This record gives sequence, structure tokens and C-alpha cells, in this order.
Amino acid sequence: MHRLLAALPVVLLLLAGCAAATAPSPPPPPPPAPVTPTVETTAGEWAGRIGIPGAAVEIGIRLTAENGGLRGEIDIPAQAIKAMPLSDVLLEGRELYFRLPDVGGDAWYRGTFETDGKSIPGAFTQFGQSYPLVLRPGPVAGRPQEPKPPFPYRSEDVKYPGQDVELAGTLTRPEGPGPFTAVVLATGSGAQNRDEELFGHKPFLLLADILTRAGYAVLRVDDRGVGGSGGQLLESDYDQLTADLVAGVDFLRGRPEINRDRIGVLGHSEGGYLAPLVAQRTPLAFVIMMAGPAASGEEVLALQNQLLLESAGAPPELVGNQVAYVRTLVALLRAEDYDRARALAVRQLVTQATGLPPEQQPAPEQIEAQVASTVNPYYRSWAVHDPAPALQALRVPVLAFYGGADLQVPAGQNEPLMRSLLAGNPDATVRTLPGLNHLMQPAVNGGLDEYATIDTTMDPSALELVRSWLTQRFPG
Repeated sequence: MHRLLAALPVVLLLLAGCAAATAPSPPPPPPPAPVTPTVETTAGEWAGRIGIPGAAVEIGIRLTAENGGLRGEIDIPAQAIKAMPLSDVLLEGRELYFRLPDVGGDAWYRGTFETDGKSIPGAFTQFGQSYPLVLRPGPVAGRPQEPKPPFPYRSEDVKYPGQDVELAGTLTRPEGPGPFTAVVLATGSGAQNRDEELFGHKPFLLLADILTRAGYAVLRVDDRGVGGSGGQLLESDYDQLTADLVAGVDFLRGRPEINRDRIGVLGHSEGGYLAPLVAQRTPLAFVIMMAGPAASGEEVLALQNQLLLESAGAPPELVGNQVAYVRTLVALLRAEDYDRARALAVRQLVTQATGLPPEQQPAPEQIEAQVASTVNPYYRSWAVHDPAPALQALRVPVLAFYGGADLQVPAGQNEPLMRSLLAGNPDATVRTLPGLNHLMQPAVNGGLDEYATIDTTMDPSALELVRSWLTQRFPG
């Protein structure tokens, strides 16, 4: 590298000497007249990337002309933010300014139009730190693997009854009459839409596209309380969520283009807990678990908290305190003592917040929202679940695979146990894919902060493992 840099001036001198021997060049044309931005020409879609070192964030801005001024909203796919209102949107001469009132840290942007009007170089400022942000016309860029129409298969939005709720999803299937082998996708923890959209990634949309192109029908469904599905996820338990997946299998059995004897479930993370429970209630042709835990919820949560804090450089005493908190919380949830569990969670969050700078400390309503997302029947189902009985009972073909860099469902904890629990199954495949994280992305350290910064939605090795395993057993 140093030798190349040292040689560069010599190359430039040689080029200059050659240029001196040629005929003089005509004078350059005059620069175009500067474009003066107006409210009307500024209205529309703009996109850019906040240049945070090592963690650049894609954003999209929509500006609308209104009463002689501008109104705006922002999309931040990496943080699942859509159409969040902007405030104080001002166009003054060549300068564009706006604020983000609904995020902490006094966040704002100021940029100046280039003379051609085709870009707005500027800076995004939050918590007193500024980062480069150049806005250009057009929508925010999607992830490179995101499937785009037209598709060489049929896609149909569907609705059907779950357990006391109506569920909504999308069924994709190859062209032709079938009957096709079908896959029901089961999402990971938290409120997920049918694409399992996270940080701008849509892994279930990608999986559905790959498998449908390979000859399979795929049903992916919004979780309760998300998108077109009714109900409330946090008030649901595993009995209800399992019943919802069984309803999806029954819905497919009623479709003439689906082979009723060749329907299976593919579950990611928490979906890997639910898929074996579905097999106990209705006949399945196969089960696929992507980062599906084999250890109990408590053990997964304890090790998950330990590894994530250690990877962030937390001191041992903080790590130990958090793991002890997790185990106490799970004990209270197991006893369904929600009042004491809520009080414990509030104390823990308030204690953690006291170590933050004042401008980063959460507001009381933010603490309450965090507690509400943890102390509820849904989270209890995860925390106290023991998957061993359902896994040991599986006798259909099973594929279970893990990411070697996964800190949420660590392979070191779960792969050996999964092999042991599936030992009585004559067709069980258990694999760990080195270097992949919980989303099956190629990772550096597996930390949660990487999910948004990695452009790959799912590593091709994971996609090919699922496709090839299926085609070997159930040719499309």
C-alpha cells in the first residue's frame, strides 16, 4: 500500500508530460445556472444514509407541500419506524431543515442544496453529535435480497379463523394445479408481521420466495394484533399461538391445490418452540427449526443476557446482576405473580437508567412500556417453556439448524441438546452454520447492533440448506 502511494506522484508527472504534447483543449462549457429550490420542487421522496461510524442507517423522507410550506415524515427501516412525523420543516433559500420530535436526544437535520438541485449534503445531529447525511431524490433503498415483482408464481392475500381471532396472511404457490407440498412459517418472538420484518430485512418474504420458486406453497401470517390479524399478542399464551398455527395447517388442507398429507411448519426462534407443539395436535409431514431453542426458556434467557452483555463489554458484576434478575423474574412469572414481577422489572430498569447520561435516561412512560412488554402471559409462556417433551415425541423428518455466531439462541447451548432430544427420530438433521447470527446473517460478533448494519437478509448457505433438505424428502 505504501509503495503504491509513493508511486502516485510519478504517474501524475508522466500523465502531465503526455498532456503537454497534445493540442490545447477547448475551454470548458460554462457551468449550468444554479437551480433554485422551491417548496414544489422539494416536495417528494428523498433518501440517504446517516454516516454513523460502523453503523450507517438508511432513512427515507417524504415531503409534502402544504399551505405554502412543507410537511414531512420519516422512515427508518432499521428501527421499524414508518411515517414518523417531522416538525419545523423549513426551506430557507438553499437550506433545508427539520426536526424529529418523537425521538430522544434533540434530533435534527440541516442541509444545503447542491447547485443542480439533485442532492442535499448536510448533517444529522442527535445527543450533540453530528453525522453526515446526504439526501437524494427517490425512496429509501430496500435490502439487496428483498424479492421484487413480477413473481413467477401466484401470490394471494388470505384470511381464516384462528383461535377466537381472524388471522391474515399471504399464500404463495407455484403456477399449475398442484397439489403442492406446503410450508407454514412461524415467526420469532415479539409482534411480527407476515414477512417477519426487522431492521428493514424481510426474512420470511425471502424464504417464501425461495421455496415457492422451488415448487412449494408457503403460508406466512401476521401475528396477533399485527397487520390484518386480530387479537392481542401480549395477552396470548402458547396454547393459543399453537392453535393459530394448527388453524393455518387446517386452512391449507382445505385448499384443493395443496397436498393435505404434505404440510409442514418452519419456525424461526420462538417459532421453533411452537412447531413441535403443532405436531402434537395435528399430523405434520415435517418440522424445520431455524435457531429454535432446545433448552428451556429460562436457560436461554439467562445465557442470552450473559453473552449479550459480555459482548458489549459490561463488567462481571453487572452481568451477574442481570442474570440473577432474569432468574428471579422467571420464578415470579412461573408463579403467575404479576404484581411482584412488575415491581421487580421497574426497579431493575430504574437502577440501570441511573447510570446513563441525563439526556439518555428513559422517560417513565418508556419504562412502563418496557415492563408491559415483559410482564404478561405471552412472555411468561416463553420464559417457562420446556421444549423437551415435544421434541422427544417428534417422529416426522426434522431439520434444526443454528448460527455459530448467534448470541440469542447460542448454538453451543442448544445444538448438543437438540441432538440428544431428537436421538430417537430416524430422520433428524441438526446443523450449525459457522459465522451466522440469530437471523442467519453473516456476522462479525453476533451482537444485536449488527442486525441493522448487515445488508444480507439471510446467508445463501442457510437458504440452500432449507431448500435442499426439503427437495431431497419432498420433491416439488
